[in-house]
Amino acid sequence: MPAIHDCADPMSLLDGVRAARTAITAGRCIVMPTDTVYGIAADAFSHAAVAGLLAAKGRDRGFPPPVLVADRAMATALAESIPAELEPLLEAHWPGPLTVIVRAQPSLTWDLGDTGGTVAIRVPDHPIAIGLLRETGPLAVSSANLHGMPAATTAAAAAEMLGESVAVVLDAGEVGGAADPGAQNGSTILDCSTPGVARIVRQGVLPREVIADALGDLLVDG
Repeated sequence: MPAIHDCADPMSLLDGVRAARTAITAGRCIVMPTDTVYGIAADAFSHAAVAGLLAAKGRDRGFPPPVLVADRAMATALAESIPAELEPLLEAHWPGPLTVIVRAQPSLTWDLGDTGGTVAIRVPDHPIAIGLLRETGPLAVSSANLHGMPAATTAAAAAEMLGESVAVVLDAGEVGGAADPGAQNGSTILDCSTPGVARIVRQGVLPREVIADALGDLLVDG
């Protein structure tokens, strides 16, 4: 089993973040908490690390992972542009359970999978995640579970599913909360990669009504 660090203990948290940073630098995967579910994370700019993340979940390149960032400045550096119409949503829900798909900055040398030139970006609303991201930079992060299994809301569940495919687990207790009926317990994913159009491609904990109120006619059915 991977090393599990109890983040409720200050010394264990410090040791865990250091171990996570070292593992990511070495191209390994880790498990980290977010505000919605636990995530399996890897260096977004390491092809081998991202490939390892996908293999750990039992996924192929057709399921490129989102990229988590610490703040808006980090997100802006990854995107070719972020539509101005998104500003009210991002102001209210970054950090938070909103992932946006935009055109990726073409100068970036990374390989997240079959993205079609896009990138899914989120700023998580969890202090441990933000602190780690400030030290590592952007991380490719997908829910910490095997493909087809429920996303883990505890570190123990994530470690049990992913086992030795991850080097470090940061245990911050149970995360997330109840989603609306029919919704997943992860973030809501909004595709804004086509100018003038936004589509919800995964309904998560951020309700459609909130997005519709902010975007109006820009939001269309998927």
